[in-house]
Amino acid sequence: MSINQYQLASVLEAPIISEKSTIAAEKNKRFVFKVQKQATKKQVKNAVEIMFGVEVDSVQVLNIKGKQKRAGRTLGQRSDWKKAYVKLKPGHDIEFSAA
Repeated sequence: MSINQYQLASVLEAPIISEKSTIAAEKNKRFVFKVQKQATKKQVKNAVEIMFGVEVDSVQVLNIKGKQKRAGRTLGQRSDWKKAYVKLKPGHDIEFSAA
């Protein structure tokens, strides 16, 4: 792996496995990942293609604002983060149990 591929490997932080993301994966071949805050659509696309050996059709990214949380008198703030929806081309699939 080159240095560029190592940088792309760090773009994806974790897959998001929820009821909503599972339904999107089954119906539309659309997978959801937590990505670095400074990641671009092109970086996310290249990272998914390299990591899972699939072809990506499109990428949509969302910035998620951190919630304010209270613990007794103390008011805290969760960190902001970025989420990416990755749609695969027909004939490609990602199996998280095997990957």
